[in-house]
Amino acid sequence: MQGARRLLLNAPEEGDSTTGTIYVLRSKSDYPMVAENRELVHKIGVTTLGVDKWIAGAQLQPTLLMAAVEVVATYELYNINQTRLENLIHRIFGIAQLDIEIPDRFGRCVKPREWFLVLQFVIDEAVRRIKDGTISGYAYDPHQALLAPRQQGTLTK
Repeated sequence: MQGARRLLLNAPEEGDSTTGTIYVLRSKSDYPMVAENRELVHKIGVTTLGVDKWIAGAQLQPTLLMAAVEVVATYELYNINQTRLENLIHRIFGIAQLDIEIPDRFGRCVKPREWFLVLQFVIDEAVRRIKDGTISGYAYDPHQALLAPRQQGTLTK
């Protein structure tokens, strides 16, 4: 994870246990859509495994676009339901989900779902807002490429 930013979602206290890690990955794929938007295309997810272990053999995993990946950031989770957190993050950025279909190593087409067209600083802000409890007041605006205050009655995807 050389060069990746590490942030704690909640500072651990005595008796707390790590429940997982939010990871942000950048693909090294030469698939045209990915290569042309490399700084914008990020995989955002949660794992209970070590991130380095999880991404080993990325070039064989359709969910990792059959290419090596770079770990851009990680956020340690403490006492948080990782499945609900991952679903929340995916809902926040759902409007910017990358629509891509790639062949796996057997030639079957796969549609990876955890890739988003979002700048890294916006992901950092979303994690900070989840931590401080203010995320419900914001929605991702792909036209401005930022989290914007939610309008009354506005729902995210």
